[in-house]
Amino acid sequence: MADGVDEATGAETGTPLALRGHRTNMVGIPADVIVTAAFNEQPRALRIHGTRGMHAALFEALDEVLTAEAAAEVFQRYMAQTFDLNPDFSGSEGADGKRRYRASYLRLLKGWMFDSNNAEGAVLKGWAESRFGLLPTYHKEPIKRFASEAWNRYGEEKFSTRFHNNNINLQIDLLYEYCQWWIRRGWPDSPMPAWARAVKLYRGVNDFDEHHVVGRPDKRTAVLRLNNLCSFSVDRDIAGQFGDYILEAWVPVVKIVFFRDILPHYPFKGEGEYLVVGGDYRVGVSLL
Repeated sequence: MADGVDEATGAETGTPLALRGHRTNMVGIPADVIVTAAFNEQPRALRIHGTRGMHAALFEALDEVLTAEAAAEVFQRYMAQTFDLNPDFSGSEGADGKRRYRASYLRLLKGWMFDSNNAEGAVLKGWAESRFGLLPTYHKEPIKRFASEAWNRYGEEKFSTRFHNNNINLQIDLLYEYCQWWIRRGWPDSPMPAWARAVKLYRGVNDFDEHHVVGRPDKRTAVLRLNNLCSFSVDRDIAGQFGDYILEAWVPVVKIVFFRDILPHYPFKGEGEYLVVGGDYRVGVSLL
């Protein structure tokens, strides 16, 4: 049966998203491995191919700094110069003084934190798909099949020219690698010591519509297939503001893309929010 809608039942047809990921990615570890709960329990280092080498000057400069704030300044200055960005989320300004819109990693982060199902969210999920090979499972609604309305809508938004320009994927590559550098540096006041393999994070949900239930070992534990990019909070009370159920997960630090401490000067909504690569997670489930 061709992809589309069954005329008799009205149900969507087409290839189901059963493989969970693409055959290739840019981190050298297959998506079918990264997606598993077993990977979270025994994680391996993840590096986006070519990013460190192409931008060696940035990481050499970072290695010289003595404080987390100085590291943030080095990173933000490099991003502004390399991608012609303003620090106010707005893009760039030409020599003639006229504003030129250029996609910015800061604008994507701000948009995600406002609503992860908007166009900025689709671009970020598209980045996770292309870099880690993991397929999205939700964007405005569950994505269950290729060529479904949900898949097509996601595809249109992730390639929106408004946000998908100015080497935006490379910008997020650098953000991820900077985040991983920051964690490994192990600042004295960091919420994660350098030796940490995983950090306990929380997510509030009202139901499991956004998450495919892989298994329920018992009433207080579930294995959920989370979206290829999703948000957690380091604060259980903050997570509780977003749902009646609290999911508690140990997230490997190699799956953390962003958290506010790495860019302390920006007024991002939700100071305790962590942007995390998804897949199958073994989570504790509790009521508020």
